[in-house]
Amino acid sequence: MEPFFSLPVNQPERKEPPAPSAPPPDESAPLYDKVIAAIKTVYDPEIPVDIYELGLIYEVKINEQNHVDVLMTLTSPGCFAAGQIPGEVEQKVVGVPEVESVKVELTFEPPWDKHMMSEAALLDLGFW
Repeated sequence: MEPFFSLPVNQPERKEPPAPSAPPPDESAPLYDKVIAAIKTVYDPEIPVDIYELGLIYEVKINEQNHVDVLMTLTSPGCFAAGQIPGEVEQKVVGVPEVESVKVELTFEPPWDKHMMSEAALLDLGFW
């Protein structure tokens, strides 16, 4: 007989996010699309949706020298992954071959809320 493991009451079973992996590069895609594809491989460790679909990326700018500025937020100022996620974004974006440099800036204005998520994220998390 297999052992029985109960879940805590009123807590949904957690799904692990898919293993982040860079999509195959599309050489014909504009640099902006490649940067967004790289950002979409970064996941909040507590939520099984990528940070782009969560609405954590506020702005991506690319200048003529292929320097990328990313303005982003976190789900809350006390997010334990505050030291991890911005660094992972920087690492993934600088890994795009045409990118020369990256600056990731963290802001909490405006504060994030669930209305910033994409429809796909809302569906994945059962909010729709």
